[in-house]
Parts: sequence; structure tokens; C-alpha cells
Amino acid sequence: MTYAVWAPLLERVRVQVDGDVHEMRRDTAGWWHADVAERAGARYAYLLGDDEQPLPDPRSRRQPDGIHEASELYDHGAFAWTDDGWTGRQLAGSVLYEMHVGTFTPAGTFDGAIERLDHLVDLGVDLVEVLPVNSFDGPHGWGYDGVLWGAVHEPYGGPDGFKRFVDACHARGLGVVLDVVYNHLGPSGAYLDRFGPYFAGQNDWGPGLNLDGEHSDEVRRYVVDNALSWLRDFHVDGLRLDAVHALVDQRAVHVLEQLAEEVEALSAGVGRPLSLVAESDRNDPRTVTSRERGGLGMDAQWADDVHHALHVRLTGETSGYYGDFAAQGALATTLRQAFFHAGTYSTFRGRTHGRPVDVTTVPGSRFVVYTQTHDQVGNRATGDRLAATLSPGQLGCAAAVVLLGPFTPMLFMGEEWAASTPWQFFASFPDPELGEAVRTGRRREFGRHGWDEHDVPDPMDVATFERSTLRWDEREQGAHAEVLDVYRSLIALRRAHPELADPSLTRFAVEVADDDSWLVMQRGDLRVVVCFGAAAVVPLDAVVDEVLLAPHGAEPGDGGVRLGAESFAVVRVRR
Repeated sequence: MTYAVWAPLLERVRVQVDGDVHEMRRDTAGWWHADVAERAGARYAYLLGDDEQPLPDPRSRRQPDGIHEASELYDHGAFAWTDDGWTGRQLAGSVLYEMHVGTFTPAGTFDGAIERLDHLVDLGVDLVEVLPVNSFDGPHGWGYDGVLWGAVHEPYGGPDGFKRFVDACHARGLGVVLDVVYNHLGPSGAYLDRFGPYFAGQNDWGPGLNLDGEHSDEVRRYVVDNALSWLRDFHVDGLRLDAVHALVDQRAVHVLEQLAEEVEALSAGVGRPLSLVAESDRNDPRTVTSRERGGLGMDAQWADDVHHALHVRLTGETSGYYGDFAAQGALATTLRQAFFHAGTYSTFRGRTHGRPVDVTTVPGSRFVVYTQTHDQVGNRATGDRLAATLSPGQLGCAAAVVLLGPFTPMLFMGEEWAASTPWQFFASFPDPELGEAVRTGRRREFGRHGWDEHDVPDPMDVATFERSTLRWDEREQGAHAEVLDVYRSLIALRRAHPELADPSLTRFAVEVADDDSWLVMQRGDLRVVVCFGAAAVVPLDAVVDEVLLAPHGAEPGDGGVRLGAESFAVVRVRR
């Protein structure tokens, strides 16, 4: 068994295997090697220089005792997969479902999540997007403070648990997209800088990766190899790349372009679609433009502008970045072109922002849209969902816009039944000083935005985590059941009528009232009519031939359709 670790600037590295220490030898590329008799499940760690503190392997596959302890040898080939017949799920046309393993079920494990997968099948979901599962400090957290990118969080079930989850998803026809974070490491257990020059510069969360400086070739491989491992060794069908705008890379070939090229090659090799979805704050269509056309080659990106415009229309909130989206017609603009800020002035940023999308060449499926996400709920001071303030009718209107529009829709777990549980920010760092810093920082941040600091939940209190766990017993009760039925019906309608999933932005049109109180989305011969406010007669461009879905009723008439307050209808028109 050969142990290997990259530490190009050190003069001495040793590996400790099951308590025995072995000297390592360095090659010309800065990799250190040592041959040790192979022992299945051996615990090992590295000693750097003359330091006697054992450190886990930066490329660890398993951390059975936590992120500060020794790594364990793990054989990816030992798992008994049953998904040989799985052919994958393409992103275009799919419905995504964002899930946090720790709060999806009371068990908070992969096996617990498996028990609820049939609910997603019944709902009509195609791809399950799982928040980060790599190792972080403490039992509970969002997952964005991970430090060992290749090791699966043990409290969730470790690497075998995640493989069981993926295998179970594939058995039910569900694909899996995994959220990964390459823009920073968490504040506890981040030992990379002790091994080598992994970092350069700063971003909003701490040191940024060294992607284009001296010694950056191996840092880039660290990122790309990790991404390929999730897709190859864990059989996941795609990756959601967190905050790629924080990946500073001035090379001619950006690390995302390099990743896209290698994932495309892997996709050809394994014979199934593999998707890359970026989160980007730049509003730059080059992110989702193909490499052949000079873009970065991402298959899709999150489209926050659609969320912001819809949120303002539903709630009337206009603070912070929501301010620009109070403009008349903002929602229609984002539905037509994905970006509201497309080379236009952003008052929140105090500058022009974004670039227009060429709708003749870029399909709507390359933009993931949503009414709620872990960010848009969890980064509110109290983690309140839309269901805390909106009526079931308004929630249905929002779902109709997202699920029947030209983009790739995504739901946030529990949204489909208007879950009463909030989703709040929580962590569980064992270090009391770090915990207090997180607690104080969170409260001060929201205090600056006008919230009473005492109203902000303590992220280190286990009750905050427990409050955020879904209550499955409520989904068939009262208004929860009503909303769930609407979501099921919308997704079923989307599947039954291909024009409702058509990603072409040139074949899509939207009309809105002068006061934005209603809108009509044209989808072939179908019209999605949404009345956000009071009851109204919404004019149409053709006579209604059939009402396909109207949870609160619809009355077709000459030149339009009458809808009640806060309701929607899907109708077929006669041309």
C-alpha cells in the first residue's frame, strides 16, 4: 500500500499508520510517498516537518472519528451497487428537489431519507439535490463549513450510507445532484495550508483557493479530482457548485471550464448524463454558454433574479437587494430573459451589473429557478418560509410560475406541503470560542439590518436544529394537504404536456397587468393564468377551449378567464 500526500514546500513528512510512524520520500512534483503493508481499514495520519501533531489526509475518503482525527483507508470498490441499469437523468425537463439530510427526517441520516424517497416519486421529482455531505466539525450543520471534501459526514451514515442513498434513489428512478463547496473551507479543521500553498487571497468566507498562482496545478487537481470522485465513485448524476464567483482564476482556461471538459469525458465513459450546476452572483451568461462558444460550459446556474422578482410580487418586501425588483414588470422581465440585471444599474450594488442572455442560443433550462431555497429561507433572520406569511392560494400561484415556466424548477424540502417548520441557521462547533463567535456574528449581522438581535435564533442551540426538522405528520392535514395536492397536480400536468417543459425562451411569451396583479404565460396552445391579487377577468389572446387545472375554479368567457383572488388556472386555447 502506497501512501501519498502533496506537500511541496516541506522538508520532512511522515505517515503514521495504526500508531506506527514511517518516513516518506519526496518526488520532484512535491508528492511524498511511503510503502506500508496494506491493512484494510487502517487508520493513518501525517506528521509534517518535526511537528508531532498527526493530521488527517487532505484527500481522506473516511473520517470515522471526526475531522481532527486520523483518516481511515476506504475501498470504493467494495460497495455492492445495484444500479447497473441506471441510465441517468438529463437536467433539461427535470424537476429538482433540494434536501438537507440532517433535517429531512427526524433520524437525520441517509437511511432515514431513503424511507421518504417514495414521497418524492409520488410528487413527481426527477433529481434530488442534496446539500453538502462532506465532513465538517460537530454533528449538526448546513454542510457549507466542510473541510475534508472527499469524506462523507459520519453522523449522516458515512460513505456507505451515502452510496445506499444514491443506489436507492436510482432504484426509484431518481437522479442525485450533490452540492459541493470549492470556494472556501470551514473555520474548524481546515489544515490544508499546513500541507502546501492551497490558498491565495480572501473572499467573503475566508481564504480563497490558489487556482492560478505558483504551485496551483495540484490545487486545481484537488478540486477536479474531488468532483470526479463524487460522480464516478458515488454514482451521483450531477454537482451543484457553490458560489463559483468566489473562485478567482485568471488563467486562460478557467478551472470551471477544465472541470466541464473532464466531466464531459467521464460522462461519455460511464454512459449517462452528468450535470454541472453553478451558483453565480455575476449574472454572466458565459457561465452557462458552451465551451465551444467560448463559455465555461456549465449545464445550468441558479437564477436568483427570478426568485427575487417573484418574492417581491408575493410578499411586498423591498429591503436590501429586493428593492430593484419592486419595479413594474420586474417579474415579467426575469421570466423572459432570466436576468433582471443584464447590464443595468443595481442600486443594491451601486453599479451596473450583469449581461443580457442571448435567448436565441441559450435555453431556459440552463437556469434553475425556485420560490425558496436553503439560502433564501435559512438566511432570513428567523428562517421563516413563505408559508409563514402567504395563503395557500398565493403559494399555488408561486408554484405555477416556477413549475410551468421555461426554466428548470427546483423545490426546497417541505415547500410542497407548506411546511410549518422554519429552516434556520444552525451549527454545532465543539470549540466554545468558535461557537460564541458564530452566535455573536449572526446576531450582529441581522441587527445591522434592523432585526432585534434577541429575535435571531441561537445557531449553537440544538433546539434551533430540531425546530428546522420537517414534520412529516402534517403533510396530509388541512391546508398542508391542499398545497401538496396543487404541487402534485402541477408536476403531473408538466409531465403530461411537453409544452409546459419547453425550455425555448423564443417560444415563450408572458403578458402582465399594468399593476402586475396578474400574468399570463404562453406555452404553445396552453396558457398559465396567474392572479396574484383580487379576483379579476384576465384577458387572453384566444378563446378558452378547455380548463386543465384550476384549484380554486375558473370561468372562461369572451376574451378571457375569470379567476378568484390569489388563484391560477391552466387552460387550452383555440387558435
